[in-house]
Amino acid sequence: MRRVVGVSMAPTLLPGTVVLGVRPHRLKRGDLVIIQHEGLDKVKRVKDVSHDYVFVVGDNLEASTDSRHFGWLPLRAVAARVVWHNSKI
Repeated sequence: MRRVVGVSMAPTLLPGTVVLGVRPHRLKRGDLVIIQHEGLDKVKRVKDVSHDYVFVVGDNLEASTDSRHFGWLPLRAVAARVVWHNSKI
């Protein structure tokens, strides 16, 4: 369980939204995931999956630091796939 900080996932997930994730078995385009990057947990959306790598972006592209900036991530950087959030959207 994590709490969203920042606006990179707005309007889907606003700051303060609580998300619950499970260990992913498979990822597909469009999944919301919790990644571990530079010592932080970040919530992002899967844009693409290729072999052992994943490309993630924020829903608010203007306010998101994501794979467009740091590149493809190894699948092991994905800590969880979001299965629930308390957002009303």
